[in-house]
Amino acid sequence: MSIHKLSVAGAGLALLLLTGCAQQPKQLYHWGDYENLLYIMYTEPGAADPDMQIQKLTADIQQAHAKDLRIAPGIHAHLGYMYALKGNMASAKAEFIKEKQLYPESAIFIDGMLQRMEKGMDS
Repeated sequence: MSIHKLSVAGAGLALLLLTGCAQQPKQLYHWGDYENLLYIMYTEPGAADPDMQIQKLTADIQQAHAKDLRIAPGIHAHLGYMYALKGNMASAKAEFIKEKQLYPESAIFIDGMLQRMEKGMDS
């Protein structure tokens, strides 16, 4: 092998090693078990009851805060829905509002949820 080929191979190896040691980018959102809960909820109805989902989502939110990560879109809304299913409308409303504060683009959806919730409470 010539010196030129060795130096090119050496440079390639050094580049490979340096790239492998590079720090991985920080996740944009903390998803926790949210995606898995949604999957179970739709594929195995009844397997992910509201109490279990409330517990897991609350733990995910606490983990995200502890790691200084952003909560993924939809988690607070889903948690609010689980609280509503349990009849805890005050907690449901608080979670819906939190979702709307974090993700203003969800305002139309969340406002609709809040309106339907208020109508249900008036009945």
